[in-house]
Amino acid sequence: MWNKIAKHFEEYPGRLKVARALVELGLRIGLDGKIYCGSIEMDEAKIARALGVDRRTVKATAKSILEDQFLREIFSKLKPSGAFLADVAKLLGYSVIEIYADSRMKGILAGAAQAIAKRGISIRQAVADDPDLHPEPKLTIITEKPVPGDIIPELLRIEGINKVVVY
Repeated sequence: MWNKIAKHFEEYPGRLKVARALVELGLRIGLDGKIYCGSIEMDEAKIARALGVDRRTVKATAKSILEDQFLREIFSKLKPSGAFLADVAKLLGYSVIEIYADSRMKGILAGAAQAIAKRGISIRQAVADDPDLHPEPKLTIITEKPVPGDIIPELLRIEGINKVVVY
């Protein structure tokens, strides 16, 4: 998907920047050309300011996306994925496990979830970075309670995992 988006905007770096932000944030483009976060209409000028582009670039990006059938199908159905709990996990009594791995490997999430479940700990949230959008993608797992330190060597034995950070 990302390769098609990048190719579509290869001559317009500002528009590519806007498209990337829309994907990362789960902002959709309505058939009316407006940008929405769920059902809430977003202000083009504020999006532009946050991204360091002109408001017209935001508008032109949305128009260009709507003119392309494939991109229209993608961007008209995006949704925000909800609150990411990593930064507030400690306040909630949760634990965070960050796993850096080869994104082409299969079973990373399954292996990590199995290691966590074996210890009788529930997973509250799991979020994987898109390797097309992040140069060093990671899997972030939020658990209902702190995980014991002996989980780190077990996670590192899972094929493809390079680094584990627990906090």
